[in-house]
Amino acid sequence: MTIKNIFKGVITLAMATSLSACQNELEKINKNPNESTTAQPEYLLANAIKANADLLLGSDASMETTTLFVQHWAKIQYTDVDKYVVNPTNVQNIWTNYYTQSLNDYAEVIKIGQKTNNPNYQAVGLILQSWSFQILTELYGNIPYSQALNIDQYLTPQYDEQKDVYAGVLANLKKASDLIDLNSNPIKGDVIYNGNLSRWKKFANSLRLRVALRIADRDPQTAKTVIAEVASNKNNLIASNDEIAQLAYLASPNQNPVARDRETRDDYRVSKSVIDKLVSLNDPRLGIFANKTADATPAGYIGVTNGLPADSASRLGFSKTSKLGDYFTAATTPAIFLTYSEVLFNLSEAAQRGFISDNAEALYKQAITASLQQFKVGTADIAQYLTQTSVAYDATNYKKSIGEQKWLALFSQGQEAYTEWRRLDYPKLKPAYAGVLNGSFPLRLTYPTGEQALNTANYKAAVAKQGTDNLLTKLWFDVF
Repeated sequence: MTIKNIFKGVITLAMATSLSACQNELEKINKNPNESTTAQPEYLLANAIKANADLLLGSDASMETTTLFVQHWAKIQYTDVDKYVVNPTNVQNIWTNYYTQSLNDYAEVIKIGQKTNNPNYQAVGLILQSWSFQILTELYGNIPYSQALNIDQYLTPQYDEQKDVYAGVLANLKKASDLIDLNSNPIKGDVIYNGNLSRWKKFANSLRLRVALRIADRDPQTAKTVIAEVASNKNNLIASNDEIAQLAYLASPNQNPVARDRETRDDYRVSKSVIDKLVSLNDPRLGIFANKTADATPAGYIGVTNGLPADSASRLGFSKTSKLGDYFTAATTPAIFLTYSEVLFNLSEAAQRGFISDNAEALYKQAITASLQQFKVGTADIAQYLTQTSVAYDATNYKKSIGEQKWLALFSQGQEAYTEWRRLDYPKLKPAYAGVLNGSFPLRLTYPTGEQALNTANYKAAVAKQGTDNLLTKLWFDVF
């Protein structure tokens, strides 16, 4: 080797060493001494719950999609979305917000629970993660699940079939319930149950009951096994309105998303479908779900037909149609994740299907009672309501009885109501008046365009298994 080459080598080595030292020095300088390098589970947990609740009630997954599809609300202005012209931005936002925010935060909470030997953080993370995946699969169908939260290994995750997502959700909810330690390892950041681990266990088992019924028409034996287990001790399920899984909102700027939306907009009304049903049943929830028209009208309550052309809707008049009841537009109205009345309706259906030995009619009446009590209806009015022939339980068509009453009990819980309406096929609703689906209802959301562009191969494989990527493709759980 020449002296010249040796000299060059020394210079190169010196430069590399210098650059390395500079890089190390820059890394030290750029570190924020006031910023934690370790995630705090209480902050992750609280943030993820709040983000999920906002999505649950917000424009993307509720106001501009499911709440209209299931005809709880209707549009009196900007009516395209009420005619099933779904905005691709809404579709993308739901997908992105669940996968990149809530689910990732829950995954981190689970990891922290494992690393710190606190099974309760792990359990709560699993419960909320499972709940989020349940919502996603019921909106889209086949979704990334088993590979979804391991971006280091799976940058473009494969899609799991809906039946496998449900199986995974059921297994993780069982694991979470078993993990909960009621006697030690407290948790912070719990804005649902304020650290009450007994109620988290009930939430997990109540979700298992819900998901088991989702698969009942496809896999009745598995559904029966799960339901028989969770219903063997009713104290392991949500057992009163005090135990509802919900996030209570605060005053602005942390108000309910519907309240925030109503501060600047006035384009939603209660659907004619809801008001007509409440009136026909002499239902005491009418004045809670809807406000009387601002201008006096003969009926007092006027609902809007879903999917009207914009000019027809505007002619109805803003002051001559019923806005949402004040309860649903108040700043502090909670986001509901799972109610006591839903648990009772689910138990009633399980009994009617022969999965448990309880009395289906008695549970049906208890479910209606719980819903009316949730909305502060008085005892005498509840008793009167239950005596009506139109409300009586029909064992020969239990899906109608349960479907209609559950549809009312889930008012403004767009995603859950939409899924149960597809599964039970009641109440019998008419498609949007000027709908763009040739007289049909949307049965799912299409996949977001981001997936089509960035995860093309797995997207195409999912469509090949599930069916055409449009609003009319039935999902696996939706048998009839």
